Amino acid sequence: MPSPSDSKAKSLPVFINRRARHDYEILDSYEAGIALQGAEVKSILQGKLNFTGAYCRVVDGELWLENMDIAPYEQARAYAPPRQRPRKLLMHKQEIERLRRRIEEKGLTLIPTKVYFRNGKVKVEISLARGKKRHDKREKLIEKAARREEKL
Repeated sequence: MPSPSDSKAKSLPVFINRRARHDYEILDSYEAGIALQGAEVKSILQGKLNFTGAYCRVVDGELWLENMDIAPYEQARAYAPPRQRPRKLLMHKQEIERLRRRIEEKGLTLIPTKVYFRNGKVKVEISLARGKKRHDKREKLIEKAARREEKL
């Protein structure tokens, strides 16, 4: 007889933007809902999304996710929205305003770092980040190689 914990046949996927940690210094993270159309949720469940070049921006007091590629769901018969359309992120107005001020003041940017499911809804973790310089990236790689050599 299966236990209650076995009732969940498969866990929901979590997609992480690994490139973000390499290119940016992550300062702060926030959770936001995302407004999707049609079968985009099913496409995300299949793992057909790409973070390359994705970023967030504030327009007229609303937070938008730009350039995140979600491939169309093959089994959908009706309308398929454009792959890289701007998608609205759902947060409280006070949080959006606070983010807008921080972005403008300090030359920071908002990038999506993770897409996951919570309570049946798709959530996006967005991070306030500062771009790394090329020499910072090199130093990090050198440190990583040194640690690897120490283990051997």
